[in-house]
Amino acid sequence: MALPSWVPDAETKPAPMPLLVVQSFVNTWEADSGADLLADAPSASRWLRATGLIGPDAEDVDDATARAVRESIRALLVDNGSGAALDPSVPAALDALAETCRFQAGVLLDGTVELKPGAGGFPALAGLLLIIRDAQRDGTWGRLKACRNPDCRWAYYDRSHAGRGAWCDMAVCGNRIKNRNLRSRRSGAGRTTDGEGVR
Repeated sequence: MALPSWVPDAETKPAPMPLLVVQSFVNTWEADSGADLLADAPSASRWLRATGLIGPDAEDVDDATARAVRESIRALLVDNGSGAALDPSVPAALDALAETCRFQAGVLLDGTVELKPGAGGFPALAGLLLIIRDAQRDGTWGRLKACRNPDCRWAYYDRSHAGRGAWCDMAVCGNRIKNRNLRSRRSGAGRTTDGEGVR
């Protein structure tokens, strides 16, 4: 399957459209290289225009807001992958941003009622929130996860049968964490409970 040009080259586990837009938005920052496609307003706006989240004539976005939204969504994806309790500040931060958005209802030719971002607020954010809402309703949201490697956190779509995938790439992140855990167990095996070495 050919992926759109705005999807990172490193993407190996793409989500179905339109959830791929949210996945790619989160992956505009890459931990290994430190590359950030939302580093400044012109580059953030260029990426958002390429995806269609904002129109070609829209003003440049507030890059700090875009990065904050990205990291809040990443926190939701960490929660999707770990099942741990979500920090209450994450949905609160997204909700505060959502309050600035405007939505407009419309009816398509087939009679389907559609909700889309309206004027004002942060239209790119509004578009992302609508995609997330639809994915939560159709059941695909839970399969969009952030890698369990805390040094990575790349967003990936879990297509495993049981939906229990943990790594963006088992050969890279999975092995790193397994080796780290093994070294930790081995270093702890030579110690007694009081922390002194075994003699």
